[in-house]
Amino acid sequence: MAEHTRVTTRRRRVLLAAACAAAALVVLGVGAAGYAYFKLNGNIKSVDIDARLGTARPSTATDGSFNVLVLGSDSRAGGNGDLAGGDTGGTARSDTAMVVHVNQDHSRAEVVSIPRDTLVARPDCADGNGRIVPGAKRAMFNSAYETGGAACAVKTTEQLTGLRMDHYVEIDFAGFARVVDAIGGATVTTTVAIHDKDSGLDLPPGEHHLDGRQALAFVRTRHGVGDGSDLGRIELQKQMVRSLLRQTGGAGLLANPVKLWSVGDTLTRSITTDSALASVNSLVGLAQELKGIGPDQLAMVTLPVVAAPGDPNRVVAEQPRADEVWAALKADRELPPAVLGEQPENPALATPTGPAGTSPTASPKAGTGAGTGAGTGAGTTR
Repeated sequence: MAEHTRVTTRRRRVLLAAACAAAALVVLGVGAAGYAYFKLNGNIKSVDIDARLGTARPSTATDGSFNVLVLGSDSRAGGNGDLAGGDTGGTARSDTAMVVHVNQDHSRAEVVSIPRDTLVARPDCADGNGRIVPGAKRAMFNSAYETGGAACAVKTTEQLTGLRMDHYVEIDFAGFARVVDAIGGATVTTTVAIHDKDSGLDLPPGEHHLDGRQALAFVRTRHGVGDGSDLGRIELQKQMVRSLLRQTGGAGLLANPVKLWSVGDTLTRSITTDSALASVNSLVGLAQELKGIGPDQLAMVTLPVVAAPGDPNRVVAEQPRADEVWAALKADRELPPAVLGEQPENPALATPTGPAGTSPTASPKAGTGAGTGAGTGAGTTR
């Protein structure tokens, strides 16, 4: 009887110890989750676009669809200079610009890349000191960011498209490289050899798994593909977006808390958003809304452009094709088939057509990775 009492007591002590340990783990887990939440929230940089632009903007859609302006900054500040090289005189421009339209049931997305050298009407914008910089009738699209930062880039995009940019996300060179490394790299395929001394990319034809630094060089390559214009680079960027979607979907993040934390920490340290997205809850909510969209539910095009009259180093929107693209997004329709059919499958063949009333610019020969046609931004390294 005494022996039975001792065994029962020992069992109770073991159970009590286990319960206390479990309670301690729960408390520690809650503490860790709280620390993680505040740490990730503190990482995010934001811009209050709504406050800066006021109410004189396109209306927000009421059908559940929404638009996001995604920009890649060419800033050389901080670690960006070591990765990118070159000198921008302490300024930054939007090296990459994509308008992402998510349809009303969030089952697919349409992405329109705006070539950085597209000549647009830039509106009046406030600079970093609050001074109003007069607008310009013919300014390069990427100069809007340099003139007035994110708010001016959003304002210019809204004026160009007639669409409300509901959200804004920006990433710089170093941030992009960190994110690619955090998710395990990106796999791309090139049908031509790419040798670009400016970006540092040197790839033979075939499939390649790139780390962050290589992926950055891939999306920055311009002189190594097509006619050396921004259009060839945009085609590479489209391929990279699809690759990152595939990589993220197959990374098993939810089953690997350590990797999930690493990616979350890296991502939140690498982006700047509008104030409405500047929290972990908002970003997770956006990710949940977009979780059904993979590479197969993504349609990507470059804004139809032609070489600018009198300036072969710039482009202008090709009408009526460009307006048809924006009208489709505004009506929450898929992109026009005619525009989709005109998109080059091979970055080496990406080249603008000639100005209205002239014959199209000849495409460079596939496999050379170079050309002499009307190139945007020829001679620049940004």
